Amino acid sequence: MSSGFFGDIAPIVYEGPESESELAYRHYNPDEILLGKRMEDHLRFAVCYWHNFVWPGSDPFGGQTFERPWFGDSMAQAKQKADVAFDMFTTLGVPYYCFHDADVRPEGADFRENTRNLEEIVDYFAQKMEQTGRKLLWGTANLFSHRRYMSGAATNPDPDIFAFAAATVKTCMDATHKLNGENYVLWGGREGYETLLNTHIGQELDQLGRFLNLVVEYKHKIGFKGAILIEPKPQEPTKHQYDFDVAHVYGFLKRYGLEGEVRVNIEQGHAILAGHSFEHELALANALGIFGSIDMNRNDYQSGWDTDQFPNNVPEMALAYYHVLQGGGFDTGGTNFDAKLRRQSLEPDDLLMAHVGAMDCCARGLKAAAKMLEDGALSSFVDERYSGWAQKDAKKMLDGGFTLDEIADYVEAENLNPEPKSGRQEMLENRLNRYV
Repeated sequence: MSSGFFGDIAPIVYEGPESESELAYRHYNPDEILLGKRMEDHLRFAVCYWHNFVWPGSDPFGGQTFERPWFGDSMAQAKQKADVAFDMFTTLGVPYYCFHDADVRPEGADFRENTRNLEEIVDYFAQKMEQTGRKLLWGTANLFSHRRYMSGAATNPDPDIFAFAAATVKTCMDATHKLNGENYVLWGGREGYETLLNTHIGQELDQLGRFLNLVVEYKHKIGFKGAILIEPKPQEPTKHQYDFDVAHVYGFLKRYGLEGEVRVNIEQGHAILAGHSFEHELALANALGIFGSIDMNRNDYQSGWDTDQFPNNVPEMALAYYHVLQGGGFDTGGTNFDAKLRRQSLEPDDLLMAHVGAMDCCARGLKAAAKMLEDGALSSFVDERYSGWAQKDAKKMLDGGFTLDEIADYVEAENLNPEPKSGRQEMLENRLNRYV
C-alpha cells in the first residue's frame, strides 16, 4: 500500500539513454550482464535512512527547510516514516537500505525506553521487508548526536558513557541480526579529541580497542554472519579522529588483533577530507585485505566540510568501481548513497530524482570500469611496469633471500646501471577518458 507521500508516481524503470523522463533510468539496467553478473548484483544499491527521512534541511548557518509529516517523537510518526521510506525503496527499485537506531525510533527517557522503541520499529520493519522484498545492507548505532557523546562514546573519559554506548550497540546488533542485515557498521563520529590539553590518547585508544573487541565477541556469540565494518572519518567534527583514514584504521586493527575480523566501509567524501582520492582508499583497503563496502556521495571541493551531495562525477566513479571490481567486487557490502538533498530541494520527487541521477552515474561508472578491466586498458601497462619483479633475483630480494651487502655485491657483479622508464601517466589518463 502506498504511503501517498510521492503521489501517483509509478515504479521507476530502465528506459534507455534516449528517455526524456526525469523519473526513468537511462543507464541503470538491473538485468544488464557485466563480467558475468547482473548490474544490480554488482552495485547492490542502498538508500540511507538518515539523510532522506531524518535530516531537516539545516546547515551550520541555517535551520530547518524541510517540512515532513513524520517529523516528531511519536511511535506513530516513526511508523509513518517507515511507510514513506519503504515506498521510496520500492519505487526506486533499490534492493537495500541502511539505518542508525536514532533514525528509526523516537528518543526515549532512558536506555530501556530506547530499546523498547527500537524493538517495536524493528518488528514493523520486518513486516515491511516481507511485503516489499527489501533487505538490510547494514545497521548501526548513533553514538554522536546526543549530548552525552560530546566527548566521544567508546573513547569517552566517563566509563558510564562507554557502558551506555556499548549497551546501545548491543541492541543495534540484535536489531541488525533479527532483520538479516548483511553488515554492521561502527561510525565513530566523535571518537577523537578537540585538544590534547584534556586528552589521554593511550587511554582512549585502549578503550576503543576493547570496545571493538566486545563487538566482535558479541557477533560470534549471537551467530551474526555479516561483516563488522568501520567507516574511516577524518577531522569533522573533532580536530583529530582515531579512524582518520584506511591506513589509520588498519594500524588500529593490527594493534588490537582485529585485522582478520573487521573491514572498512569507505565514503567518497571522507576520503577527500582525509586528503586522499576515493580510489586511493579503495585500492589501499584491497591491498590490506580489509575492503568491505562503500558510501557513495561527493563533496563540494570549494567547501571545507562534508557536504554529502549526490554523486555525479562519472570519471571518479569509474575509477572507484574499477578498484572495487579489481578486488573481486562486493561480498556482503554494497553501494549506499550517504547523500542528501540541497536545502532548496523541497519537493517529494526531488528525493527520487536525486537517486535516479546518482544510480545512473554509478551505472555509467561501473560499465566503464568493467570494460577497462576486460580490455586490460590500465592493468596491461601496470603488469608490464612491474614485470621485472617476476625475475629470479628480484623475487629473491623481495623474499628476503638477499642481505643488504649481498644486494650491493649483486649490483657490482652485474654492473647494474639502470635508466628510468616513463610512467606514462598522461597516456593512461587519456585511455581512461576514452572509456567515460
